Amino acid sequence: MSKPIQQILIIGTVFPEPNSSAAGSRMMQLITALKNQQYKITFASAAADSEFMVNLANFDVEKATIKLNDSGFDEFVKTLNPDLVLFDRFITEEQFGWRVAENCPNAIKVLDTEDLHCLRSARQKAFKEKRDFYIDDLLKEDIAKREIASILRCDLSLIISSFEMRLLNEVFNIDEALLLYLPFLLPKIEVSEADNWLNFEDREHFITIGNFLHEPNYQAVIYLKNEIWPLIRKKLPEAQVHVYGAYPSAKVTQLNNPKEGFLVKGRALDAKEVMGKARVCLCPLVFGAGLKGKLIDAMQSGTPNVSTPIAVEGMREGLPWGGFVASNPKDFSDDAVKLYQNKNLWGKFQLNGIDIVNQLFDEEKGRQRFISSIKRLNQNLEEHRKSNFLGAMLQYHSAMGTKYLSKWIEEKNK
Repeated sequence: MSKPIQQILIIGTVFPEPNSSAAGSRMMQLITALKNQQYKITFASAAADSEFMVNLANFDVEKATIKLNDSGFDEFVKTLNPDLVLFDRFITEEQFGWRVAENCPNAIKVLDTEDLHCLRSARQKAFKEKRDFYIDDLLKEDIAKREIASILRCDLSLIISSFEMRLLNEVFNIDEALLLYLPFLLPKIEVSEADNWLNFEDREHFITIGNFLHEPNYQAVIYLKNEIWPLIRKKLPEAQVHVYGAYPSAKVTQLNNPKEGFLVKGRALDAKEVMGKARVCLCPLVFGAGLKGKLIDAMQSGTPNVSTPIAVEGMREGLPWGGFVASNPKDFSDDAVKLYQNKNLWGKFQLNGIDIVNQLFDEEKGRQRFISSIKRLNQNLEEHRKSNFLGAMLQYHSAMGTKYLSKWIEEKNK
């Protein structure tokens, strides 16, 4: 008889910043789902504290700082003795997974992929080489071999996008028992909330938003400025686009040009507040993966959008989209102008956005799926692992390689 889950360790790439990135929001959604079960949670990271990190104590979560390539982690995890370890992105599983397996072999290992890094990386490479992306590109990526190995070593991986679920099943032949489709977990948009949104006439300007430490967001702004915005300004000479995003570099702030109505605003203290004042959200991503937090912010603020196909991937599941989807600068700019000027169309897309949030990202249903999956794993962990021999083999060989590299680095650091 398995003992119930009580203690959870989350190993984060960074400490969560929900106001800086969709990844930070996603992590807080998972923490909330776990805290609702009264689990004790310790959040550990080797990253430095940041000015914008959430105060974990407010969520009754213990905070711990750990070191890379340091055997001190072994004692830490052995003493904590977690029933479940959640790795934030595959790189933390690479760094700490073998230590968890060695010191807490019975702990359930869950990987939150955030998005498939290998997919984003392969698309970025194709973009830089000015060519189309093909699914076969994934199979050539070293990062794919690392990421898929990490998924196989874990007992369960959380996949945020339905498109990425299909990729893992059909391209990489991952057993569905190792995967859980778990998109964003969002509260339903109630009628009373939507009634408080600013209406069409009270809104002005275009908006785009995204953390600038994330390369797809920077390239999207470059594409917007060079290819799309000049076409919009030809038809709407007084229009402005307000560009928001955490951690803007000098090359981002240099794009600011009030004469062209291209205003780089930097970090938004409240993304939904600025989104809720804009009339149209522009999301011209040219590569990327996962789900787009900026489009969630837009739909939760009643702001219709114009987006590229890559931006809406995995976000509509056959439902009518909350805006236009356009593949080239001319169509994108034409659609943006049309949406900015057409109140009826704007209202229809706003309602579509409400339907998408309420039907596809229902937090109650998502939490139930998540908690049921880890409880089921807890009851059948031994049998579950027996059917994943490939994962056990990778655990053995990867642990050996990573272990001795880590020990060498630790000695070198001394």
